[in-house]
Amino acid sequence: MKQSGKTSDRSDIESEAGIVRHLFIDRALHWFMAACIFLLLGTSLLPVYGIKFSWVQIHWITGLLLTLAVLTHAVRSVVGKTPRHMWFGVGDIVEIFTNFKKDLTGRGTKIRPGKYSPPQKILHQVITILVLTAIITGFMMMAKVDTFLWKRNPYWLAEDKWGIVYVLHDCAALLLITVIIVHIYFGLRPEKRIYTRSMLFGTFPKDAYLNKHDPDRWQPTDPK
Repeated sequence: MKQSGKTSDRSDIESEAGIVRHLFIDRALHWFMAACIFLLLGTSLLPVYGIKFSWVQIHWITGLLLTLAVLTHAVRSVVGKTPRHMWFGVGDIVEIFTNFKKDLTGRGTKIRPGKYSPPQKILHQVITILVLTAIITGFMMMAKVDTFLWKRNPYWLAEDKWGIVYVLHDCAALLLITVIIVHIYFGLRPEKRIYTRSMLFGTFPKDAYLNKHDPDRWQPTDPK
């Protein structure tokens, strides 16, 4: 029984494929939010290019689903995980300049990241800001849509205020397209595919963990 317990504890940290980097629920939330974002972009942009269909209801329902997924992810990040792994801070700025100096001059020691590198943190922050902007302005714009929950009220804001809402919403959507392209590009690069595979299958190669990451800054036993 004792040996069985040790095996069970170890399986929570490692598998035959490597170290557990992302739990199933986090991977499911990631891909669900990605699907929602693509559907939102498609339903808003395709009509502009002449592909006509009844898109409004699909758009706002998908927006509600994305909001629920974001809230779930936020609660999990604050309550059951360690947000410090993902948030960009002063230490990350020091890490960027130290590693840049090492690459440029060959002097000094390169700093290995924790669970996430500074560029990954920056990307996460940018996507967070853009998605929250789109969600907040999207909820405001729903005042102009008839739903089974309420009747439309297009006079809730003055015309100039609506203009600001539209600009923020559209800019967030357009910038998201650019960020998604960058995200996909780096996710497909040969040296970054291990991170993409970890988001698909959950595990990360142990040799890559030891070589690319600082075990003192990211332990596999940390909340995922």
